[in-house]
This record gives sequence, C-alpha cells and structure tokens, in this order.
Amino acid sequence: MGEDAGAITAPAASHGEPTAHQVSTDHQAVKTVAIQEDIYPISPRRDTTPNPFSRRNTSMDLDDYFTGPRDVTKHSKWPLFMQMHGSILPKMIVPLIVVACWATLITSISMKVENVNLGIRSILLTITGFVVGLGLSFRSSTAYERYAEGRKYWSQLIYTCQALGRVFWLHSVEREGRVKQDLLAKLTAMNLLVAFAVSLKHRLRFEPYTSYDDLGELVEHLDTFARSATEEHEFKPKSGMFKAVGENLGVSFAASNPRKAMKRATSPLGNLPLEILCYLTSYVDEISTSGQLPVGMQQTAAYNSLQALNDVMVSTERILNTPLPIAYAIAISQITWLYVFLLPFQLLLELGWITIPATVAASYIILGIFFIGHEIENPFGNDVNDLPLDLFCQQIVQDLETIASRPKPRISEWVENPKNKVLYPHSQTAYTVWAERPEAAIRHALRNRPHDGYDKMGKDEIGKGDRNV
Repeated sequence: MGEDAGAITAPAASHGEPTAHQVSTDHQAVKTVAIQEDIYPISPRRDTTPNPFSRRNTSMDLDDYFTGPRDVTKHSKWPLFMQMHGSILPKMIVPLIVVACWATLITSISMKVENVNLGIRSILLTITGFVVGLGLSFRSSTAYERYAEGRKYWSQLIYTCQALGRVFWLHSVEREGRVKQDLLAKLTAMNLLVAFAVSLKHRLRFEPYTSYDDLGELVEHLDTFARSATEEHEFKPKSGMFKAVGENLGVSFAASNPRKAMKRATSPLGNLPLEILCYLTSYVDEISTSGQLPVGMQQTAAYNSLQALNDVMVSTERILNTPLPIAYAIAISQITWLYVFLLPFQLLLELGWITIPATVAASYIILGIFFIGHEIENPFGNDVNDLPLDLFCQQIVQDLETIASRPKPRISEWVENPKNKVLYPHSQTAYTVWAERPEAAIRHALRNRPHDGYDKMGKDEIGKGDRNV
C-alpha cells in the first residue's frame, strides 16, 4: 500500500535540479506514505518474514546438528553411509565404547593370563541369535507402525485444515453491511486452524504452556487454561552442558524428562487443542445459524471437519500414551545386551585378538537396530528421525495463506477470460471466439476433435486441429 500511495502522490520526474515546489511535493508524498503505513501497517516482504517453523532460525552448530527432527527440505551430497545427521551413530558412541572395553578385557585376560581361557563354543551364539533377531524384529516393526500411524494422522490433519479453510473462505457468505467484520472473522478462524495444529504439536511434546514463539501470538486473545497458567507460572527447563551432551549421546540417566513441565505446574493446564476446537465449533455454529452457510452440505462438511480434527487429536494422543508394554521393552533390552556381552566369549576361540573389532562391529549392527526402534517409537518428539511436525505446521500455514490470498473467484472471471482456450490442446481458439459461434459448432468440434492424445500431438498438429475445428 505504501508503494502504491507513493506512486500516486509522487510528482512526475523532471530533468535538472528539482524546484522548491517539487521538493515540497516529494516531502508531502513521503509524509502521506508514512501516515498511511502508520494507519494501515504493511506486513514485511515474504523473503524477510520470520518463519517460526523453519530451522533456519536456529543455529546449525554441533549441538543442533545432532538434534531434530531432521529438516527434510535439505539434502546432502554425501553418500548415505557417510552421513551423520539422521544417523543413530552418535547415540551409539557410549555403548560401543563400553562393548569395546568389555571385549578388550575378556580378550586380554584370555590371551595374557596363563591357563585361563574364557572362550566357549559358538553354539550359544546360534541359539540366542535367533531369539535376539526375533525380539529386534518385533520391536522395529512395532516402532515403525507407530511412526507410520503418526504420519497418517498428521496427513489427515493437513487435509482437514485445507477442507475447513475452504469452507470458511469460499462457502461462508459475507453479509451485506458486515463484509469487513465477516472477513476478519474468517481470517481469525483460519488462524485458529493453525493454532490447533501448533498447539497439538506442543502437547504431543509435553509442552503445555503458550509462551512458545510459534504459538503465543496465535492464542493470546483466547481465554484458555494454558494461557492463564503461563501468566501465573512459566516453567522453562534449563539444559546444562551435562544434559545436552548426555541427550545427544543417548545416555538415559542424563536425558531430561519431558513431562516435568506438566508435573511441576501449579495451575490447571487444560487441553489447549481441545479448547481451540471449542472456539472453532462456536464459529461454525455462528455462521450456520446466521445464514452464512446457506447450503446444508456446507454445514455438514464443516461439522465433519471439526469431528475429524477431534479424531486426529485423540488418535495422536493414543499413539503417544500407548507405547510398547514395559515388559516387552525390558525383556528385549535385556536379551539384546546379554547377547552383546556374550559375543567376546563366543568369538575368542576362533578369532583371538580379532575378537575386539569383531565384537564392536557385530554390536554396531545389533544395537543399531535396537536404538532405531527406540528412537522412532515416539514419532512426535525432538529426535532427529522423528516426524517433522514443524514442517507440517508450516505446510498448513502456507496452504491456508494460499486459500485466503484471493477472494472467492467468480465464474465470469476465469471462464469468460479471453486467455481461456476451452478446447486446448486441439484448438488454440479463445473463449471469446467460441462464444460468438453457435452451439451446434461447439458440439460439432467436440465430436470431431482428434483422439490421438495430447502427448502425440505436436505444434503443427495442434494448429492443424485448430483449423479443422
């Protein structure tokens, strides 16, 4: 708006030094633009608008390199076996060091101490290997099933936000005399769709407050339990050097408990996605009873979409709060580690000093599958291989912005457009030409157009078809 105002009020360019009248006019134009920008603030340009969901806002230092979720929009030219970002190797450093020390101890005692041989026959390796493989297969398949199910529900969330956004923007009628108010109400409701997705992301990560960069501005005007709790007490966990290194290396006793913020809350935290859903429901009720959704199918679509949002919320929380039964998790972990610690005894008789690197290599294969299953078991967290929920929220924002970027298109604007080639690729003739021809000519052209397919028609054939039509 500022650029347009400047273009309107600025004087015509002249050669030579500007006159006093021109300088005064230029100053008045700048002042007018400044006043207009003060009254009607102009949003920053797209390339300078801060994006709270982008990893570009975070530093790509060593600590950030091993945290996630991984930015799927970026790619690496390194071969897969040489890539570290997304690899499970950082979390296996400490376990592999322990295994290497254990293998070195067993091998050194057997090789250096006389009359001491700790090696055993490898028949135990075969028997226990089958059980370990079965347990790891069960753990990996269960974890990936949860990962795939979480992705399915977030896809459903994106689909539902698109559908409900179209209902709000295209189907909802702006009433005469309240066009501006209805327009702003539409934008507010569409912002609540974004707020629902973002709040669900934080809830699945056990972040119950509203003080986050990508959420606070969206819900500060809503009366919710989370906002009240944030105003009274805001818990910000401080991660020291020990915890940061421990979490990156997968040391369990150094990792912080994500539920701690919810346990320390002194005020009711409520359920922010559910409260936002209540506000969306009240908006749909309002536009339905006020006649802004005149068609019954439009009302049905709106209420079905609200129910779909509720289904996504409940289903993702089910995935989060129903992990692998603890008995299975403990048993598989114990069996896996027992097998790894027995490896040096079974390899010693045949490999000698090679037992040490052989044990480390075999442990890397076994523990790698074990740690991958453990990491993706909760697909909504901050591990590198978890679902990129920030990217999904960013996609919802972009989709809703695309829907709301233009008013509801009228048929006359795009059907009767002179650039509309209604019989393309068989004819280059525009709509305005066909509109002047009789109906029989149009139906004759439809009946006699070639059926070779678009991919078989070159430019010459298209022109020939146009002449035949």
